[in-house]
Amino acid sequence: METRPIIPGPPAFTSALTKRETILVLAYLPVHLVVLQFAFGALITNGTLTQAYANFLYYAVGALYMLAAGFAFLRRDFDPLADRPFLCLREILRSLLALYCCNILLAFLFEALPIGAESPNDESIIAVASQDARLMKAELIYLTPIVEEMLFRAGIFGVLRRKSRLAAYAVSAVCFSLCHVAAYAVYEPLYWLFLLQYLPVSLLLARLYERCNTIWAPILYHMTVNALTAGVLLA
Repeated sequence: METRPIIPGPPAFTSALTKRETILVLAYLPVHLVVLQFAFGALITNGTLTQAYANFLYYAVGALYMLAAGFAFLRRDFDPLADRPFLCLREILRSLLALYCCNILLAFLFEALPIGAESPNDESIIAVASQDARLMKAELIYLTPIVEEMLFRAGIFGVLRRKSRLAAYAVSAVCFSLCHVAAYAVYEPLYWLFLLQYLPVSLLLARLYERCNTIWAPILYHMTVNALTAGVLLA
């Protein structure tokens, strides 16, 4: 009888913040969503900072905090990336293809919906980039992925994944999507429909984290998606 070679599957999901790291990471969530939003908003209103500089500093503060608070975690999670680089690359490429297909379907869906507008988040990126495109690209590609992956994947997904896989996917995806839409949707209820735009990528980011067993996989994927988005929006 012919024996087929055994193809190793993805590693077991063991990536996890320690209790101390979890507290430090999740404690930053209200700071990120409320405290710094108001602080930098005030600096923009009184003319101290432009929107471009405020946005860059907002994510720079978050990235520095996450690198400090989660340094040991990021170092631990680099080992699975180094051990299985081709698995991570394969999963990232698959996720890029899946997102491309989802975006095509969403484009048809939004054509049929009574929104009559582009994504407010995309419009905001274009507007801020008109002040300083280099700062906008640096923020999108290098800073935002570190902050958001530590918060939504390492933090929310990672903590809930120990108790319920379904809850981990659902809650992290909804929180990530709300973070990109809520600020606009409170003024224009139709913008809540743009939650649909962010659910696929948030689920793919969580899947990448789970299958590759390293936070660096969703960070690299997030950087790639944002780089492609910047290339399209800011061309």
